[in-house]
Amino acid sequence: MKQKLIENQGIPGYLLLILAIISGLAVANLYYNQPLLNDICRDLKVSEFTANLIPMVTQIGYALGLLFIIPLGDLYSKRRIIVINFSLLSISMLSIALSESIWFVLASSLVTGICSVMPQIFIPIASQFSRPEDKSKNVGILVSGLLTGILGSRVISGMVGEYWGWRTMYYLAAVIMFVCIFIVLKVIPDMSVNYKGTYKDLMHSLLTIFRQRPDIRLSSLRAGLCFGSFLALWACLAFKLSGAPLYAGNNVIGLLGLCGVAGALTASIVGRYVRILGVKRLNYIGCMIIMFSWAIMYIFQDTYLGFIIGIMLIDIGMQCIQLSNQTYVLTSVPNAANRVNTIFMTTYFVGGALGTFLAGLFWQEMQWEGVVTVGVSLTLLSLLITRFSKVLQ
Repeated sequence: MKQKLIENQGIPGYLLLILAIISGLAVANLYYNQPLLNDICRDLKVSEFTANLIPMVTQIGYALGLLFIIPLGDLYSKRRIIVINFSLLSISMLSIALSESIWFVLASSLVTGICSVMPQIFIPIASQFSRPEDKSKNVGILVSGLLTGILGSRVISGMVGEYWGWRTMYYLAAVIMFVCIFIVLKVIPDMSVNYKGTYKDLMHSLLTIFRQRPDIRLSSLRAGLCFGSFLALWACLAFKLSGAPLYAGNNVIGLLGLCGVAGALTASIVGRYVRILGVKRLNYIGCMIIMFSWAIMYIFQDTYLGFIIGIMLIDIGMQCIQLSNQTYVLTSVPNAANRVNTIFMTTYFVGGALGTFLAGLFWQEMQWEGVVTVGVSLTLLSLLITRFSKVLQ
């Protein structure tokens, strides 16, 4: 099934589909914990704030993986990097399933985050080898795969956790990651590297790009702040819905993840409109949608309908933000796609970790009102960066 890929000459449809599916399976590892936090609290006998450290540590791990592993895609065989990471993922997911201590869960979650970065190697592959006119559309297809994985992970983990316990989900994830190793070996061809030098030189060149391109820095920052707003919702949603007046179980909390299908379905559409509407306009649109979604989830916080509409809107808003900014940075330095994507996604997930931490902190003090404050404030900061920066498109 392997086919040699040539830069800007197109990528086979079957390979694009497989990359999208594997991307979803890989990124799902980051989000299995979100509907299960209440069960983990009870089983390991820890507080809500301590349990909330699990998604935060996972996102910090993801940022570390982006920073130190993704640049290797410009230096070494991408296929070898992918296989090694899926192998480590299989081990880390099994470790979480067997853990009896919160500290072991946190350590394994850090490894899980570090090794779940494979979609951020796949996205530059789609950008690098697609025909110029198909680049944003194909990136949108992979992002749709990511979003489907995120949505599916919450739904499936919520259902599995409700009926078979939270550890079962991680046993299943370990098996899935093991199977992915053989799929990668079967279908992903070797690709030429586009950087000659040492790892130290590679990281120095990444730092040089970061210093010399304020547009890339600020595009990454405004997207990261919105992602922090997005994850603030999911960091505390289980705590909010499991209390009065809704008293929702893990299965119901997980099923609410399906509301985000609106974002997954709009990803490829947004990808097509990046060049038509422009990056700045899509950022304005995305921020306004996100803030409107928070308003709905605050006003109608005691109803399922309020959260259903809010989750749908916040996912659509995030696609406007992520796809516009990621497409821009990937095409800004095409011969360093992995390094540029490293800057973008590292900043993106640092923003996500910040939003998760602040949401947990404000939940302890102000409950849902505090979480809404965090979500709106981070989005407003992103909007102000877009409005007042002169180097951004």
